[in-house]
Amino acid sequence: MRDNFRAIYRRLLKNANYVTHRYLFKTFNTQSRLTGLVGPRGTGKTTLLLQYINERIERKEQCIYLSLDNIYFTQANLFEFVDDLYEIDGIRYLFLDEVHKYPNWDQELKNIYDSYPDIKIVFSGSSSMDLVRGTYDLSRRGSLFRLGGMSFREYLEFRLNRSLPGIDFDHLINDPHGLVDDLSEIGRIKGHFFEYLECGYYPFLFEDEAKYHQKLLNVIDKTIYEDISHFYNLKTENLVNFKKILSYLATIPPGQLNRNSISKHIGIDNRTVVNYLNILNETGLVCLVKENRAGSRLLKGTEKIYLDNSNVYKAIIDEIGFEYNRGTVREIFFIKMLQNAGEKVYYSRIGDFQVRDYYFEVGGKSKSRKQIKNDLGKSFLVKDDTLYSSNNTIALPLFGFLY
Repeated sequence: MRDNFRAIYRRLLKNANYVTHRYLFKTFNTQSRLTGLVGPRGTGKTTLLLQYINERIERKEQCIYLSLDNIYFTQANLFEFVDDLYEIDGIRYLFLDEVHKYPNWDQELKNIYDSYPDIKIVFSGSSSMDLVRGTYDLSRRGSLFRLGGMSFREYLEFRLNRSLPGIDFDHLINDPHGLVDDLSEIGRIKGHFFEYLECGYYPFLFEDEAKYHQKLLNVIDKTIYEDISHFYNLKTENLVNFKKILSYLATIPPGQLNRNSISKHIGIDNRTVVNYLNILNETGLVCLVKENRAGSRLLKGTEKIYLDNSNVYKAIIDEIGFEYNRGTVREIFFIKMLQNAGEKVYYSRIGDFQVRDYYFEVGGKSKSRKQIKNDLGKSFLVKDDTLYSSNNTIALPLFGFLY
């Protein structure tokens, strides 16, 4: 079997010749002996690992890529297999994909880490599979990288086959005009933006655009019936409730959603709703945005509940035949771009959202400053139907350049 896996490894490397890279590729590294890459299904973790081997590993003969969802590992012991790779083939770099599919993955990784001090281990898996969750305390041993979906900037790079500059949050707040000037030469930028909102978050778009939403629905099903089922050890009859929750979230504006309404609609108790929402949040299907509270007020903290990204929203409403809510999509995009850029987003009673000590009201052309009129120094209107930006107005598409 070692020869079979080495042949698969060489074949995959040969075909991982993409020119464009995901945003995380610049900072991803294997300086630690144990490196984790986690993220939702479909965000391009496998491609990133293979590109890293191709472009950053000099002695590729000492490296191997293994996907642990291979049927071979339902019977074989990973530790023993690695021992043969180490002693016979001289492998010193292990790239282990889909590691969460392997039983007792955390114990096995710890055993390999402790037994082979000159091996570097790189693994990838579900976004819920955080190092700190591991029973064997891998957090002290390794580094963890998280990969989100494509930003609007990345989408344009893939679509137009060109490099586009990013912008950090401070620069965007202080000088949104500069980025607008850079984008002015791109034709139909607003058209690209609205297309991205419907089908641009997952890089598999460029494999087969005609089947994008069907593939996304398959990603949702596999996340629920494979990842959630396996990692959280839930019974099959309970998994249908996750689909019901997602469909319900797509039909109700986020401001009208709460745990009690979900509980009544789905027919499960409030505690189970809380648990299921947290699971959906961890696996990249739902986004929970809390109010920024301090001290004892945290105990009474509430949250707004969104589908994780605008593409998931579009795929689900098309499947259930529900009307597209542009206001919901605006908010989802704003939240996701900032969160993936590493910013904390809170919902606010001044405007819609708070990021750091700034407040943002998100809307369309007719959106006014009514909700932020008393806080203009630190408050902004964010509009989706323009690229025009002023001192207190920022075009929504510009937030797609934060990563």
